[in-house]
Amino acid sequence: MTAPLNSPRTGSGARLALLAFAQFIITIDYNIVYVALPDIGNAVGFSTQSLQWVVSAYAVAFGGLLLLGGRAVDRMGGRRLFMVGLSCYAVSSLIGGLTTDQGVLLAARAVQGIGGALLFPAVLALIATNFTEGAERNRALAVWGMAGSSGLSAGALLGGVLTDGLGWEWVFYVNVPLAAGAALLAPKLLPADAPQRSGHRGGFDIPGALLVTVGVSALVFGLATGPEVGWSAPRSAGALALGAVLLIAFLLVEGRSRDPLMPLRMLRNRSLVVAMAIIFVFQAALAGGYYFFTTYVQPVLGYSPLKAGIAFLPLTLLSMLGAGKLAAPLIARWGMRATLALALAVNGVGIGATGLGMSVNGSYWAVLPGIVIWGIGGGATFVAAFAAAGSGVAPNEQGVASALASTAQQVGGAVGLAILVAIANSTLVDGGSGPTAASTVDGLRLAGLIAGATLIAGAVLALALKKPAAAGASDVVASSGDAAKDRVPSGR
Repeated sequence: MTAPLNSPRTGSGARLALLAFAQFIITIDYNIVYVALPDIGNAVGFSTQSLQWVVSAYAVAFGGLLLLGGRAVDRMGGRRLFMVGLSCYAVSSLIGGLTTDQGVLLAARAVQGIGGALLFPAVLALIATNFTEGAERNRALAVWGMAGSSGLSAGALLGGVLTDGLGWEWVFYVNVPLAAGAALLAPKLLPADAPQRSGHRGGFDIPGALLVTVGVSALVFGLATGPEVGWSAPRSAGALALGAVLLIAFLLVEGRSRDPLMPLRMLRNRSLVVAMAIIFVFQAALAGGYYFFTTYVQPVLGYSPLKAGIAFLPLTLLSMLGAGKLAAPLIARWGMRATLALALAVNGVGIGATGLGMSVNGSYWAVLPGIVIWGIGGGATFVAAFAAAGSGVAPNEQGVASALASTAQQVGGAVGLAILVAIANSTLVDGGSGPTAASTVDGLRLAGLIAGATLIAGAVLALALKKPAAAGASDVVASSGDAAKDRVPSGR
């Protein structure tokens, strides 16, 4: 993707609001269907075993196509792919709400995932090319992170409200006006995509695109089905083996390609590689955290879907605080390295404390202190990690850099959920009519403690980032003032 034709200073506030709103749409779709799953299963006829594919179809398509989507953004333009991604969301959501056919519904969810795989890197690339690296971009990423954090938990709340009040179809219908409205605003608020430089007509690396798309899709598929069918089952083990082989082949092809989908030299960017590792660990713990918290408030505490959605509100608000108000000032003062290490450790303490607060006859108030700490640390980690991923990357490679980071996020979430669900279920004891409440809580508490310890250990990864130079650090602090608002990115 090349630099925008007009100045990023023109209407930058409205532009950032649109990009943040698009991220809100993406993250809503992670959680909005969860509380509607029982109603969807009854209405469409899914079995208990097949119902999970309403969630997994989205995850497999999203994770598998991210790298291809990121490169498409770099080649075809951020604004163009932004509009295509939103159109995918709008059309597939309308079809998903109208259908009562299992195959059509799963196909609609997969197309939503394709929309996410195009939209996510487009949003991050547009932020990177419209806001100067440093304090200005960190503030833009803080707004983006705040929108993402709010979408994750708002999805659970909105899903409960819509399912109880209007029916399960509305967890799909709600996307139609949101996505269509954002797509219509894009030509007015986003700068036009500049034409490719003359003489640059490189191919699209079709072999690499096929290998990485099928490879990551197979990997996510294997991870998603492992807890359900068993890790040694051909369906899971075969998919994991196929994914590993195809990804190795992808790296070999990229090393020889004249115009690679993912230039291997990008893996020499320490900030990008470390950020990918951090995002993997962070999302692995976060996916498990959402699972054990949801399982605690519903089966154990007996909350309704709507009440469970409301239970997520403190986590939402505090994640927004960490992302929107704390991340950018901490990065400006302490640098990316120290901020990430601190945020990961705080996040780990919070998730661990949430697990410790769970008990058979417990209450929501016992886990609330852990949720407070979890939310603040998680919001700050999310922003700082993606800021690190885009640091030092050329404007015409921001799409693939953000796709690499998000692929680490998707795979990390699948790995973490699979492992932590297995850990949570390892303590279950059948009480005659199913697992006992005591054994359920023991498993959830153990999963929470392991997720928290993983994040604290992951804070060590942040120390692999380069220390900020003294002069650079002072410059960043200075740029966090009003003067930074007047800077125009050079060469963009």
